Amino acid sequence: SGSAPGGTGHQRAAPRLAGAAAFLSGKTYEELKQECLHRGVLFEDPDFPACNSSLFFSERTPVPFIWKRPGDIVKDPKFILGGATRTDICQGDLGDCWLLAAIASLTLNEKTLARVVPLDQDFGPDYAGIFHFQFWQHNEWLDVVIDDRLPTFKGRLVFLHSAERNEFWSALLEKAYAKLNGSYEALKGGSTIEAMEDFTGGVGEMYEVKKAPDNFYEILEKALKRCSMVGCSIDTSSAAESEAKTPFGLIKGHAYSVTGISEVSYRGQQVQLIRIRNPWGNVEWNGPWSDNSPEWHSVSLSEQRRLSQTALDDGEFWMRFEDFKVHFDKVEICNLTPDALEDSAAHKWEVTIHQGSWVRGSTAGGCRNFLETFWTNPQIKLHLTEKDDGQDDCTFIAALMQKDRRKLKKLGAEMLTIGYSIYEVLYYFYNGHLGKDFFRYHPSKARSKTYINLREVSNRFKLPPGDYILVPTTFEPHQEADFCLRIFSEKKDSLAAAHPSLQQSPGRESS
Repeated sequence: SGSAPGGTGHQRAAPRLAGAAAFLSGKTYEELKQECLHRGVLFEDPDFPACNSSLFFSERTPVPFIWKRPGDIVKDPKFILGGATRTDICQGDLGDCWLLAAIASLTLNEKTLARVVPLDQDFGPDYAGIFHFQFWQHNEWLDVVIDDRLPTFKGRLVFLHSAERNEFWSALLEKAYAKLNGSYEALKGGSTIEAMEDFTGGVGEMYEVKKAPDNFYEILEKALKRCSMVGCSIDTSSAAESEAKTPFGLIKGHAYSVTGISEVSYRGQQVQLIRIRNPWGNVEWNGPWSDNSPEWHSVSLSEQRRLSQTALDDGEFWMRFEDFKVHFDKVEICNLTPDALEDSAAHKWEVTIHQGSWVRGSTAGGCRNFLETFWTNPQIKLHLTEKDDGQDDCTFIAALMQKDRRKLKKLGAEMLTIGYSIYEVLYYFYNGHLGKDFFRYHPSKARSKTYINLREVSNRFKLPPGDYILVPTTFEPHQEADFCLRIFSEKKDSLAAAHPSLQQSPGRESS
């Protein structure tokens, strides 16, 4: 589960290491580090200081946290000890299991991990108390610089930590992500796919397990083979059920990572198994095929070794795929390139990026229920030309992302409920912004599955060649936000063009 091979060569846009975007002084990580080494001081980050404002914005610190550098916590701190692995991720006192599940998936692919967590950092002779991590944000890679002061209580890390007390890469990664989003509290609650996309620049799809296609096992097998990141969870029916433990040792409303999938020979039959990890680093499934279950007695030692089957209380366990489908409700897959989502043929995908805004009184028209204002929303042209090989339709994915909502939490902003509709237009009739009457008399040809308060809404479509308009909207009118719309089209002649009210990124990049 990490991301597509070649963490640098396969990115969709040339990475821009924006030291300036992540640090007010505009100096890069290397410049700041050399400055500290020259002055003989340890770096202190003025943008994300070691104080309560970096922790919480709506609540008080429950106990007095003391910020300490790794060298003040243990004698021999290491950045990475014996490789960055899934067991380095143990959840602390913060409701960010969604982030931890994504980090666990990230460790499964070395190249993707090295893109997010630059590996040339340590506590060696050139240590200066400064570290950096890279995250994808709205079509660019940002280099986020932090100091290594971490919140502790009674000499132990309060938040994310490694099972090894003297290993600190995962705690520092969480701090950098907290800085990116304004505070540790801003990381409470979220969708695993959000962090997965920030680690890869990938595009996500969500499956409801009970309604998943017949070839769901093959979809997951292919996703893991292609180093996609995969998460899963169990729905809750009320807030009281959140993190409630089922009799089978599973936690409701909790983000898990899918870390493996395989068939095993059992009493003359092939059984499909799936491997899941709980980011808590403990609390595991106790049903068939769990760590100490009798089924393993009938599996050869060589098979057990192949599956890395160990009876450790490390939060990771195997279960039968049929049981997985019974007990889990949602699966999130993040693929670096959309061609990983369907068949095994290598496609060339074109990606077009649109940056835009919903502005009250201008372009914040709300969904189709609000006909009087719906037509004022941004309108994006899609020109689909070449059909899929051997098909009558053209395939594309539309991914609509609302920007910076997590960062704005401290100002009371919530995730808005967003979605989009797609309309066919006769090109020779279309020479500007479509008015109210067009939408009054023409139904949409396709739309996002649902309006939902997630950061990104993404769907795959097959439509006949022709000219279309995509209308991205919030559910209610007059709601303001910036958005980023990515169109992945399968053939290079498929175009997406912005209405003048939108700013389009220059050119179209191929993945």
